[in-house]
Amino acid sequence: MIFSAFERMVAMRYLRARRKEGFVSVIAAFSFLGIVLGVATLIIVMAVMNGFRQELLSRVLGLNGHLGVYPAYGAALGNYEKTAERVGRIDGVNMVMPLIEGQVMVSSERNAQGAIVRGVRPRDFAKRKLLADSVAGGTADVLSQKGTVVIGDRLAQKLGVYVGEDITLISPKGTVTAFGSVPRMRSYTVGGTFSVGMYEYDANFIFMPMAEAQKFFDTGDAVTNLEVYLNKADDVDAVRRQIAARLGTGVRVYDWQRSNAAFFNAIQVERNVMFLILTLIILVASFNMISGLIMLVKDKGRDIAVLRTMGATRGMVMRIFFMSGASIGFFGTLFGVLFGLLFCGNIENIRRFLESLTGTDLFSAEIYFLSRLPAEVNPVEVAAVVIMALFLSFAATIYPSWRAARLDPVEALRYE
Repeated sequence: MIFSAFERMVAMRYLRARRKEGFVSVIAAFSFLGIVLGVATLIIVMAVMNGFRQELLSRVLGLNGHLGVYPAYGAALGNYEKTAERVGRIDGVNMVMPLIEGQVMVSSERNAQGAIVRGVRPRDFAKRKLLADSVAGGTADVLSQKGTVVIGDRLAQKLGVYVGEDITLISPKGTVTAFGSVPRMRSYTVGGTFSVGMYEYDANFIFMPMAEAQKFFDTGDAVTNLEVYLNKADDVDAVRRQIAARLGTGVRVYDWQRSNAAFFNAIQVERNVMFLILTLIILVASFNMISGLIMLVKDKGRDIAVLRTMGATRGMVMRIFFMSGASIGFFGTLFGVLFGLLFCGNIENIRRFLESLTGTDLFSAEIYFLSRLPAEVNPVEVAAVVIMALFLSFAATIYPSWRAARLDPVEALRYE
């Protein structure tokens, strides 16, 4: 073995506190806690950032296609069935859904606010698992009923309406009459509510049957765009080029990466900055370890001299103090990983406990877009954190250990 039993015994003995050496052991304890908190915090923050990105991505792609096909000129896409059929034959395309989208003012007897209406075919609504599985107060085929809409649950709360009650939609693009433009108004029955867990959609979106949307927005037999769902999200660039080549200049094709680039890039930048800042916590703990070991070397100068006069080599002394510091780093990293993983596994329960304890909303859906606090642990990132923490803590022990090995026993015992 690299370390003998005698070296391990002496190294562990130096870490235990005696009354006159209490201050040195306190520094070692703070170094240990610093590494534990640094490693745990780094794992927790990285897991939350990963979970936040994955949750948002799954919900964005669950409600929006990987690609959107829009008319290059005009507000509607005519002959959409043939266009959808041509796009559907491209390799990598899973399904194509025609869509009518428009902005409206939605009002009830209690409140009013702006919203986004999406007209979809009932069978397409049922195919969107994220939506169909989240419908409350109705079934996934609720849109097959005439004059029925499905609204987000938070929008229903704002309007103060329940399933079975009526809401009125008002379109800003009105009908032109001899007396001027008259806004389009029509009442619909709330057939159900949905909750996908993303505040932006739950508080602003209304789904209605395609035929109803065509009548309301006066688009005739046309649609506003096509949503294209792929088998693999990574194939967006190749499929986008094929769609543009097949349909020509009459359409514009946007992918989810470009549509949400600013948002996801901001998350990535924040994630990198948080990693850098939290790494400094481990670095500070390592410097604390250096100062603690240097003080230990000074305190143990007489003991080192006695060991040297009894035949201990410089290498043996260096290994003793290296093991003392490395033990702090190793066990600090180990407990930090365990604490971080345990925290990530129960993060939602911890959030609810803290909210009930403080009486405040710590994770507001209006600010963070999601209804729950997500955490997804990436084993590769955990391994990277462990390697970095061990490297910094082991590197921090080299100088104090080298200084202990260079101690001259004659000088150390001269005034004893």
